Amino acid sequence: MGPNRPMPARGGALPVSSRGADRYFELKSQIHRKLIGVLNLERASSIPKDRIRTEIGRVVERLLDEERVPMTTAEQTKIVEEVLDEVLGLGPLETLLKEPSISDILVNRYNKVFIERNGKLSETAVRFKDDAHLLHIIEKIVSQVGRRIDEAQPIVDARLQDGSRVNAIIPPLALDGPCLSIRRFGRHVITQDEMVQYKTLTPGILRFLSACVQCKCTVLISGGTGSGKTTMLNALSRFIPEEERIITIEDTAELQLQQRHVIKFETRPPNLNKEGGINQRILLRTALRMRPDRIIVGECRGAEALDMLQAMNTGVEGSMSTVHANTPKDAFSRLETMVMMADLEIPTRVILQQLSSAIRLVVQVSRLQDGTRKVLSVSEVLGVEEDKVHLQEIFMFERIGVTDSGKVQGRFRATGIMPKILERLRISGVTVPPHIFEEVVPVNL
Repeated sequence: MGPNRPMPARGGALPVSSRGADRYFELKSQIHRKLIGVLNLERASSIPKDRIRTEIGRVVERLLDEERVPMTTAEQTKIVEEVLDEVLGLGPLETLLKEPSISDILVNRYNKVFIERNGKLSETAVRFKDDAHLLHIIEKIVSQVGRRIDEAQPIVDARLQDGSRVNAIIPPLALDGPCLSIRRFGRHVITQDEMVQYKTLTPGILRFLSACVQCKCTVLISGGTGSGKTTMLNALSRFIPEEERIITIEDTAELQLQQRHVIKFETRPPNLNKEGGINQRILLRTALRMRPDRIIVGECRGAEALDMLQAMNTGVEGSMSTVHANTPKDAFSRLETMVMMADLEIPTRVILQQLSSAIRLVVQVSRLQDGTRKVLSVSEVLGVEEDKVHLQEIFMFERIGVTDSGKVQGRFRATGIMPKILERLRISGVTVPPHIFEEVVPVNL
């Protein structure tokens, strides 16, 4: 590494084709190995970061003197920070994790790292040294939540300390090397006012949904991957009265409910001997024995849909869940399929009747082509007609076009239909202004 050695790019990355990049990673590896022999890493986590940084700085200076590598003060500070991230954090990912504007971190290969910011994907200059380096970081993540990843168990779901969801898959299933996806969940929970400000929905739609949640109307949130289902679920949960007892059930803990009386359950995968697994069905049955006022299932994915329906139909009204689906009708088709996965040979009509009596509202959310997230539809469930769940759309978002800057043009529009659920709201003492069912609110027009 002479005077022409390339400078580290943002996030600790160098041009992939540069020999200097390999030398740079090798230098960091040498410092890392040196630190393992010098520092007590188990004790390091309890030592203030400034002190650890000072000790790492001394080792770096000594190693650079031994190697006779010329470096400016800024370059030396940079490499100290990166080695510090390697020892105490998640290596190259730390730079990305410190940016709150990033919602997804997608590592396709050790030298191909993408991020999503404001709904748009872009490639970064961040890179790992090689597959072994990336695998080491993945193992570090999953070990923090008591899980493991190896050839016998090459797929794992985990979470970071801030609640961000992690999915990793390694060879032999991942052909090009270890692959890592991180869905960020920042410390800041988006409020209802911010959702209105971002034009995710209108004040009128929010007023109606808040009234329905307060009156214990069961709400299903439907949408595709990354459409904002969990964000919407968090936002609507704020309208649950403070005195109610809430139990959340998730595969990977993501919900950030703000009430004081919340109990959180998380599933557990089986071990290598296929033993010890705890799924959502078991947790649902346990929750019913704990006197819940509401049960919130992070996402329905399988046979637990049957237990959720039974809970909703046996006194736990006002519960909420999410489901992957492109339309409200598709959501009920998916739920029907999930219930059938329980292998109880329940007739289709009985399943549909259970669904229509349990769920009162379906909120369809989507991420549009400009990266914004919108409530595309709010539909009321009326019952079963001709072996199909009958839905009545109350609010909708109509797309009209795209501006020169790429922003989606459209309008939130009420269908003009007065929902039947208004009578339930009236009996519960909650009033909703009738004019919101006639509103038209343009977006980017």
